[in-house]
Amino acid sequence: MTIAVTDDLKLQVLGAISEDYEQILTPEALEFLVYLELKFREKRYSVLVKRQRLQERLDRGDLDQVLKEIPKAEGDWQVGSIPDVLQDRRVEITGPVDRKMVINALNSGAKIFMADFEDASSPTWDNMISGQVNLYDAIRGQIDFISEQGKSYTLKEETAVLKVRPRGWHLEEKHLVINGEPLSASIVDFGLYFFHNAHRLMKQGSGPYFYLPKLESSLEARLWNEVFVAAQDYIGIPKGTIKATVLIETIFGALEMENILFELKEHIVALNAGRWDYIFSIIKKFRNHKDFILPDRSKVTMQVPFMKSYACRLVEICHRRGAHAIGGMSAFIPAKDEAINEMARKKVLEDKQREAGLGYDGTWVAHPFLVDIAEKVFTKAFDPGHCNQKNKPVIESGLDEKDLLDVRIPDASISEEGVRTNINVGILYIESWLNGTGAAALYNLMEDAATAEISRAQLWQWIRHGAKTNSGQLISPEFYAQLKEEEMEKIKTILGPERAKGNALAQAAALMDKLVLQGSFADFLTLPAYQLLP
Repeated sequence: MTIAVTDDLKLQVLGAISEDYEQILTPEALEFLVYLELKFREKRYSVLVKRQRLQERLDRGDLDQVLKEIPKAEGDWQVGSIPDVLQDRRVEITGPVDRKMVINALNSGAKIFMADFEDASSPTWDNMISGQVNLYDAIRGQIDFISEQGKSYTLKEETAVLKVRPRGWHLEEKHLVINGEPLSASIVDFGLYFFHNAHRLMKQGSGPYFYLPKLESSLEARLWNEVFVAAQDYIGIPKGTIKATVLIETIFGALEMENILFELKEHIVALNAGRWDYIFSIIKKFRNHKDFILPDRSKVTMQVPFMKSYACRLVEICHRRGAHAIGGMSAFIPAKDEAINEMARKKVLEDKQREAGLGYDGTWVAHPFLVDIAEKVFTKAFDPGHCNQKNKPVIESGLDEKDLLDVRIPDASISEEGVRTNINVGILYIESWLNGTGAAALYNLMEDAATAEISRAQLWQWIRHGAKTNSGQLISPEFYAQLKEEEMEKIKTILGPERAKGNALAQAAALMDKLVLQGSFADFLTLPAYQLLP
């Protein structure tokens, strides 16, 4: 399909268009995407260049000067009004946008369902556009699903409030191009959902609500705010109708939390502690500095000093400015072994009690079997008659950027098992992603792209700096190659004969090698991986 924008500009749809997709890829919707793309393309390019320039400064060791240049959000201001349907967020469920998941998540009993076009979805053309179809149908109450076993899935009368996470500013949609240049994936995901559903959601007493991923500065938040204003004007709804939650999942996003709230204050309702991407961001930003070498991922818990500082500061800033603070993901999923399930329940209970004790207003889970556990914890923490903790006095922690940047973890180390886990889980996840599944069930956890990002980033970091395991073994390219060969045999057993012979596994292993062993650090593994998708 080709749409003439002007005599010189043409939008091409390079992906297949099924009958279902036609209701999403209408000429009017595509014209809206073109409007947003052309209006904000240069600004998006600009913020991405600023990311790169910041990285160059960090690589040169200019951190102290960079910190001095971060503006301070001063003054007595609060975020804008928060709709009634977003006041109670004690438990939120997240997942990809396939049809069965959408139904189950909306039916889960959670207060919010974050439908994820980003890290929990492999961005194949079919995944992205069928996901839009599924949300379109769910909002209109016309969604159902019948499994291969004949089980029927339909929506209950009472469902979770829907929020959508579009892909990040760094990603593009190669199936939609203007004169050969791909559109921003953020604008595609946001624009299609907003254009088709904003008015319908408002009539239902809800609205166009979003989660914004991977912001690295208040300038990136300002860009989203400008997109929101333009989109609302375009379809004729009041400014401030869009409401967003920002994931604080980058170190510089954390350093600018208050500025991000300020830039989006008419549209923002909450910040979320995106812990796994946050760990990846610290490795990525300070990859060339030995002081930032982290131990096994299993040792980087929310109880270690720098992660606890991040968690505490997020609550403090949110409640000072009238926003909600939403806790991080519990990724456990049910197993056939009840002993494993009981252990998972215990860990989730401890994690949610910790968050509630810090003052969070809600939290994330990856599976419906955790919803009740999390909800009870937060209900117990709330004062009678309240559905969040914003009524409680703000506790000034005295924490600052130094507390966020001191990543030392006493008595933590790198183990051979930690190296093996990164190789194993990283390759398994990438193989799943290349096969079109972005939320992969691995070792009783629901993993998304952040898992593979941490895995390959740590391996690169350890090899680059000549780190050693707690037994004194140098983590060298040769040691990596040896362990990888051994782990590949385990991976093939897990996948089974058919998938083990598939092209995706070979591609995943080759991509892992490239990401881990090359001299330069790739900012996101999803960028080269996306080129391998059809």
